[in-house]
Amino acid sequence: MTASHLLVPVPIPDRVAALIGSCIPPHILEAEFDAECAAREVRRFRGPRLGIEDQADREHALSELARANKLLAAHHPLLTVRPGSSW
Repeated sequence: MTASHLLVPVPIPDRVAALIGSCIPPHILEAEFDAECAAREVRRFRGPRLGIEDQADREHALSELARANKLLAAHHPLLTVRPGSSW
């Protein structure tokens, strides 16, 4: 029996990624890319003392993440991205 948190992510070949990507609608692929970028941006703005501009940037990134996650969840609920996720 394997624990899912012990599994090591293995990179997949480009041809396999292209095959998987060809089966997914383009607007879902774009939403997944946007969600990953927004989650990375949210992780950048951590800490107890953020300036006003940083707080505004974090809120903007959170709204982008929510918008992308709404599209992803409509396609499949397990596709949503969280700011703290390692994937």
